[in-house]
Amino acid sequence: MRAIVLLCLLHEAFGQDTLFSWNGPGRVNVPIAEPNPSDDCLLNQASCGCCLMQRQIQRMEWFFNITYDEMKKELTKSKTALDNMRASRSAFSVALNNEKSPTCYGPFPTDRLIIYKHVFINLGDGYNVQTGIFTVPRSGVYSLTVTIYATGLPGNKLVTCANLQVNGQVAYPLIEQNGQDLEDSSTVVMAIKLKAGDQVAVNMPKGCFVCDNNNHYNIFTGFLLYATD
Repeated sequence: MRAIVLLCLLHEAFGQDTLFSWNGPGRVNVPIAEPNPSDDCLLNQASCGCCLMQRQIQRMEWFFNITYDEMKKELTKSKTALDNMRASRSAFSVALNNEKSPTCYGPFPTDRLIIYKHVFINLGDGYNVQTGIFTVPRSGVYSLTVTIYATGLPGNKLVTCANLQVNGQVAYPLIEQNGQDLEDSSTVVMAIKLKAGDQVAVNMPKGCFVCDNNNHYNIFTGFLLYATD
């Protein structure tokens, strides 16, 4: 009696067409192989229940194999996406110098790039400490921050200015010139869309200057917010 009840329950459970897919549960039509006329199980009417169970077991095996293949595909896609994220990590933060005594850069008779020598972080090696240029490794939206600072002597008219530039073109000008004190500074924080290979730098126009020490008043920072390719 218990065996008959168990067979009925199995038949009822396996008879449902509600299967789970990546889009959630739903009724799907699962193809089942055509019966083989030579199948002894079909020729023997007394074993019809066994045939049904065998078919349902094959059906479960077929669905399991499909589900397993889909999971492998999703896992491969996830690993690829993760590898791309790791490969495209990009962040840098640099300061003018790390000297104990204040040191000024400029003024110069011509425009000149500010070369930040002290590196806090250079993830992905996009920033070149020899040229002061950050070369964009991957297209995307980047966060860029520049702070300039200078200090002078009484009676001197300060001109603290610089330009955040992309491929030699001004993206944002920074300037502070009030003449009321001995310190001037300016800061910009912006999000900007850049392409792989773009060059980002801070240019100091002629006549301007910046000063710094190990307090790191002059900084240049950038990092990838999200990739667009």
